[in-house]
Amino acid sequence: MNLVQHLKIGFIGAGNMTSVMIRRLLESSEVKAENIWVSNRTPGKLMKLKDQWNINAASDNEEVVDHTQILFLSVKPQDFSSAIEPIASLLQPDQIVASLLAGIDFGTLEKTLPHSRLVRVMPNTPSALGKGVIGYCLNDEGDEGANVIMEELLAPLGYVVAMEEGDMFDALTISCSSGTGFVLELMSYWQDWIEERGFSPEVAKKMTLETFLGATLMAQTESKVSLEELQQRVTSKKGVTAAGLDSMRELELERVLRLSFEKAWMRNQELSRLTNNANPK
Repeated sequence: MNLVQHLKIGFIGAGNMTSVMIRRLLESSEVKAENIWVSNRTPGKLMKLKDQWNINAASDNEEVVDHTQILFLSVKPQDFSSAIEPIASLLQPDQIVASLLAGIDFGTLEKTLPHSRLVRVMPNTPSALGKGVIGYCLNDEGDEGANVIMEELLAPLGYVVAMEEGDMFDALTISCSSGTGFVLELMSYWQDWIEERGFSPEVAKKMTLETFLGATLMAQTESKVSLEELQQRVTSKKGVTAAGLDSMRELELERVLRLSFEKAWMRNQELSRLTNNANPK
């Protein structure tokens, strides 16, 4: 049953993630174009969305609030106060406000929107392909209606994970949002090594992509088997794969990766503090 098909969805901000979400919602027939309202500070991106998807281009943020039941905040974090404070008094208690703003926590959101049903959403880049990992949390964990709506509304973007704000939300940000960049870094090393052995960049890239994709699909197909066991299946004792794995472990690749995650974690915490200080609670 499609619970959100007849709901009116609003976006304040017409940036990349707004564009991704609208495309995924419409292509999945989750929401109708006539039920989507978007506003933007400047008309260029907004008119492009309207021409491409035939959504409603609002003249201002107030018009989006007036016409929608679910409102996505998709502005830059530094623009939060100037964009949202003027409309805060217009929001009704039953409207759901979902923030896509990285670093803006519930404390800051609740200060500006004290009577709203609030959600924080963290998508990642592969969401554009419907293969993302999308985390969300509610300021009221007992709001089952908001929970059901967000699960259905975010499903076209990929794998949806509900969690609490705090360490879990930050962990998803690092491992899945930033993590996409980490995986691409590893893939670039793969391609470089293959090219050094005489393959063209095009072939080396294809070999790299298929290797990562094949491993992922194998693990996905064997979902009940641990990654460690799957690795054992492709590793012969004292064989070629074992030699490479032994070197990775001797060089403490796990430690390098963990340090990279922790460095990203600390930077995320720092940026969050700076963002929330710029938008006082």
